[in-house]
Amino acid sequence: METRTEGEAEACSSGVVPAGPPAGTSEAVTTGADAPTAVVIPPASLSPSRAGDFMQCPLLYRFRVIDRLPEKPSEAATRGTLVHAVLERLFDAPAAERTAPRAKALIPGQWDRLREARPELVELFADDPDGERLARWLAEAEQLVERWFTLEDPTCLEPAERELFVEAELDSGLRLRGIIDRVDVAPTGEVRIVDYKTGKAPRPEYAEGALFQMKFYALVVWRLKKIVPRRLQLVYLGSGDVLTYDPVLADLERVERKLLALWDAIRLATETGDWRPRPTKLCGWCDHQAHCPEFGGTPPPYPLPVRAAASGSGEHGRMGPD
Repeated sequence: METRTEGEAEACSSGVVPAGPPAGTSEAVTTGADAPTAVVIPPASLSPSRAGDFMQCPLLYRFRVIDRLPEKPSEAATRGTLVHAVLERLFDAPAAERTAPRAKALIPGQWDRLREARPELVELFADDPDGERLARWLAEAEQLVERWFTLEDPTCLEPAERELFVEAELDSGLRLRGIIDRVDVAPTGEVRIVDYKTGKAPRPEYAEGALFQMKFYALVVWRLKKIVPRRLQLVYLGSGDVLTYDPVLADLERVERKLLALWDAIRLATETGDWRPRPTKLCGWCDHQAHCPEFGGTPPPYPLPVRAAASGSGEHGRMGPD
């Protein structure tokens, strides 16, 4: 969903995301058969996406963070990355020139840049020799960009930050990291955190789960700046909805307690090697079924040393989203 991934954010050791391969990675790196043996380091930081992975399925977290198993690019996720890049770049123009036609005109160039940065994206349309599916895909990206102009007026916005990498260390030593799509700061100093979503807004009963990422970012901003953001805003381009939430300090304290409990569970799984699958309807979209016991697969050999799990810890992989 971003022009840079949260996986890259977790690998950065400073407040600036490097242009090249991230240095100081705290996650495992997979290598080819002829490549030198990589040193596998236990995870040392947490992003909203990786927290969501563990809550959804601990084994998925392991596959992505410890084993670093490859995943096929998807049209939906790549379209989201493209749209994010366009909305970021649009603010390079003077306010009066931030129009829908200009934004749509940025799409071909940003798509070329994205393919150059990620050559694996060529696979997406390898079976589309006439370019018809690609043309429809680009047209869908145009529609999402156009819809944004019905939800916000970029001529009236001057973001303080765009695609901002943030990192904060809690008193416990846990490092929280992520990339915020946009930060607006009012003349009075009030902060608004904005995130673009290219999908549809969730039903009301699922809104809290959607806000988890935003509260995560608010917690990091509070830890860094001692400021509770005035507003958290999710802009759903797929459905044309805007979801807002005004957090208070108690919200951020609850999120911090939740993340600390989550991190304890991740550390226990890391040390014991006990990463349990959590079957849900989302399994149908998982790239790792061949390695998942729920589908008759076998995970790769665990690359980290393990210790015996303490009694009574068997439910650590079942932490839910609440």
